Amino acid sequence: MVNLAATYHKEVRWKEAEELEVKVIKASSRLLGKEQPDTLTATANLTSTYCKQVWWMEAEELEVKVVGVMLRVLGEEHADTLTVVGNLAATHDEQGRWEEVANLQFYVIEAS
Repeated sequence: MVNLAATYHKEVRWKEAEELEVKVIKASSRLLGKEQPDTLTATANLTSTYCKQVWWMEAEELEVKVVGVMLRVLGEEHADTLTVVGNLAATHDEQGRWEEVANLQFYVIEAS
């Protein structure tokens, strides 16, 4: 399901990608747990689809939640955590929120 959603993403079929990603998150949450790394990655994938659809507020809200859980579960220096923090910075960048972008980018640099 994850691979098919990624294919939809590459084909610019945002609605199909989004629908499948939501299914993946629900199944992964139920089977593996809401805080399991694969579930968190699936959720991060959905935020990317939101960004591609220019749904900045939805993407930001979900990214903030994922970052919070990843910080707690995976730690501040984990590659997946830093990737999602970088994605959140990119979302802020698209919104012209430069100070937040700089703070998040500095965080990623320091934690790397």
